[in-house]
Amino acid sequence: MPGIFFGALGVGFSGAIMPGSLLTYTIRKSMSNGPKAGFIIATGHAILELFLVLLIFLGFDTVLKSDAAQVAIGLAGGLMLAYMGLDMIIGSIRDKVSISLDEGSDRKGGMLVSGALISAANPYFIFWWAVVGLGFIMESYNALGFTGVIVYYFGHIMADYIWYGFVSVLVGTTRKFLDHKLYRILIAILGALLVFFGIRFVYDAAVKIL
Repeated sequence: MPGIFFGALGVGFSGAIMPGSLLTYTIRKSMSNGPKAGFIIATGHAILELFLVLLIFLGFDTVLKSDAAQVAIGLAGGLMLAYMGLDMIIGSIRDKVSISLDEGSDRKGGMLVSGALISAANPYFIFWWAVVGLGFIMESYNALGFTGVIVYYFGHIMADYIWYGFVSVLVGTTRKFLDHKLYRILIAILGALLVFFGIRFVYDAAVKIL
């Protein structure tokens, strides 16, 4: 059992620490919502992963890794990320972003949902679970049955909580030292990164169609 847990933790870290749209969003929200943002976003991400594990067990892995699913996820997800990124850039240009703490309940709910949506917007994330994740899940199931799958799942999401929590605490506790002008620049850069990821997802989906 410890082998399954720590193996899942290691594999989880290998994916969590890679730069991507979810990390970009976590940094952005940690600046405006404080150190708790990463944990809330990671929870949304974990809920989606639980849903994917259930789908895989129900035999939907072949659907998730199909070209049609990859194209649909790439187009819809890419457009969503591009929109979010442009909104951040425009907000920065118009000076509508603020470093002041905002931890209202609606914000928490929004971050929870966004944690799941931004993850779902990444076709590579879905494909990983349908192919690589399937292998690890079946290996865990063969070793300890459903208990093995549960242990693997918690080991995997623990990596997300540790990494995104660390990033969130680091950014959330040091943001008070940021000059407002520098903050606006950082928001614009993070927005540009989301636009980049969005365009890449749409491009890859278009290539599959053509």
